[in-house]
Amino acid sequence: MRVTHLDRVDLNLLMPLAALLEERHVSRAAQRVNLSQPAVSRALQRLRETLGDELLVRGAAGYELTPRAERIQRQLVAVLPRLEILFAGETFDPASAAESFRLAGTDYPAMVFGPALFQRVFQQSPHSTVAFRAWHDGVFEDLTRGLTDIVFYGVAAPPVLRSEKLFKETFVCVMSADHPLSAQAQLQLDDYLRCSHVMVDIVEGDQTVIDRHLHALGTPRTASLRVPYHAAAPLAVPGTSLVATLPRRMAAQHADNPALRLVPAPTEILEMTYYMSWHPRLDDDPAQRWLRETVRSVTADI
Repeated sequence: MRVTHLDRVDLNLLMPLAALLEERHVSRAAQRVNLSQPAVSRALQRLRETLGDELLVRGAAGYELTPRAERIQRQLVAVLPRLEILFAGETFDPASAAESFRLAGTDYPAMVFGPALFQRVFQQSPHSTVAFRAWHDGVFEDLTRGLTDIVFYGVAAPPVLRSEKLFKETFVCVMSADHPLSAQAQLQLDDYLRCSHVMVDIVEGDQTVIDRHLHALGTPRTASLRVPYHAAAPLAVPGTSLVATLPRRMAAQHADNPALRLVPAPTEILEMTYYMSWHPRLDDDPAQRWLRETVRSVTADI
């Protein structure tokens, strides 16, 4: 966009100009824009120099507008409201907005708090859309590239991104009701490591939060079965020796299944801090602030 004349114009003169052209009186124009009469007189002189026109000339009944001033006044009627909108603080009305929100995560957030989040969003912003995309190894890069708005994960994002803690989560072991360890009050690490494990393949075959702790202890577990989703793990367990280690809130959905038992995981498997992450460029966007506040409200209720 070429701007050939704005570099010599003081935009602070626009409001005094509009007041002078409408009031056709220096004192009344000064009152209207909350400036002193000398300040408005100086503004008028600068406007005359800048525009190369007298703008206001004395007549029998006071000041009159020059033809150039009349044309400028007609243009200002259209321009000033647009400038007001341009420089006013943005607001977001979810009821009338039609935003496209892009989220990403594993099936854990999609199942545990996703339904409540989706309901809240569409109750308050029925014209908006939400795309919840599957987790993949480059999901944080998607935030950087502007392809995703919020990522949900059990590990904080890289420091270049924003991460906010949502809640804490513990783990339980889901096993068949006739599993030899199903009556335990809590699994011990040695017994746990001897089990046949269903592992949720989140990153490079690992169930990141769990296996990161175990690798740090030098006690990795061995997978008998790998599945791509948390939801698939407990479905393979009934009638087998398999053990699926799942976040408690997700495993609780199977608590009433008589074919399964839920046993607390070994204490060596630490609790998970769950985060939402976004790019700093979205910090002050009104729609994104509303979305993040909606996430906070929903997750506070779980």
